[in-house]
Amino acid sequence: MPVFVYEGKTRTGEIKRGDIEAPNQAAVMTKLRAMQLLPTKVKEKGKGLDMEIRIPAFESVGDRELVLFTRQFCTMIDAGLPLVQCLDILANQEKNEKFKRVLFQVKESVESGTTFADALRKHPKVFDDLFVNLVTAGEVGGILDTIMNRLAIFMEKNMKLKKEIKGAMFYPATIMVVAIAVVIILMVFVIPIFAKMFSDFGQALPAMTQMVIDLSNWMQRHILLILGMMVGFVFGVRAIYRTEKGRAKIDDNVLKIPVVGDLIRKIAVARFTRTLGTMVASGVPILEALNITARTAGNKTIEKAVLFTRDAISEGKTIGEPLGQTKVFPSMVTQMITVGETTGALDTMLSKIADFYELEVDQAVATLTSMLEPMMMVFLGAIIGTLVIAMYLPIFTMASAIG
Repeated sequence: MPVFVYEGKTRTGEIKRGDIEAPNQAAVMTKLRAMQLLPTKVKEKGKGLDMEIRIPAFESVGDRELVLFTRQFCTMIDAGLPLVQCLDILANQEKNEKFKRVLFQVKESVESGTTFADALRKHPKVFDDLFVNLVTAGEVGGILDTIMNRLAIFMEKNMKLKKEIKGAMFYPATIMVVAIAVVIILMVFVIPIFAKMFSDFGQALPAMTQMVIDLSNWMQRHILLILGMMVGFVFGVRAIYRTEKGRAKIDDNVLKIPVVGDLIRKIAVARFTRTLGTMVASGVPILEALNITARTAGNKTIEKAVLFTRDAISEGKTIGEPLGQTKVFPSMVTQMITVGETTGALDTMLSKIADFYELEVDQAVATLTSMLEPMMMVFLGAIIGTLVIAMYLPIFTMASAIG
């Protein structure tokens, strides 16, 4: 049986090394986890050359892992299991190594007397302000199981919304990339073959064909410049978007794009009302809830509108009035929020608005996809068709002359 040399960390951060016999690497990993060690290196002893297997130092904790953790944690707390035991069970069964380390650290902090919320706050890259503030409200109110259930529902809906958006954008983006790649291949590699063949005929070419050949010659001479400009454009836009003014300008213009802008606005409204409704229902102070909601808006224009509303509330105004003054949110939304404030059922009203706009997003995504599919196919077909016709025009001309 092969012998493996391992290196791993204990829960206290101490490095331990040793040898272990196992049939394969997977068995080694299982044994090390049973020994409550976090593997950092596993090396199989060979004849002359050792095979070293390194565990990735950095893994991302995605929405799926966080949603699954929240849902399972909620179920365990609701069943009456102690907090530390829940964290220990979930950490031991977690497959994501980074998330596993974080959960063990959270568990150790809780065991040392830190509150659950403060333990989570030490890991802002995994647990954001929304998550931590809701947990804080749950601990203070003694309803952690209820809060975690609300948080799980919120995260599941949010993940579904993100998935729909990515699905809607994936198809047109793919078609556009394929179209650009096909055009470059045709212009740089295929058209020159036809151009050489036509030059042997010694006859004047149709204007359309000559234009395509001239464009092909230009692209061959400047292909590196073209590719560099495309890459530069992408990185340039990203660099501008990272600046405060650049992001504000881009986000504001995006909302003005027909169809797409309307979809983004509906997504922002759904996210804003769902997030704010969840926090208000959980007992988070309204000013803190608005501050967190603004940061999770995903659009600078929406964020400014929410922050303006928060400042107005701090001066004694209601939510609906300043929110309507921003002209960013639909009047129906501001009116329903005003009704919710008046009746004392703001969280319920926000939840209803979120449900409505999530359905609106579903329909808008379906409509946008159904519109984009034929448009992209016509666009791609027009480009390819134009190139094909341009290349076959001289052949048709010669065939008619011969006839």
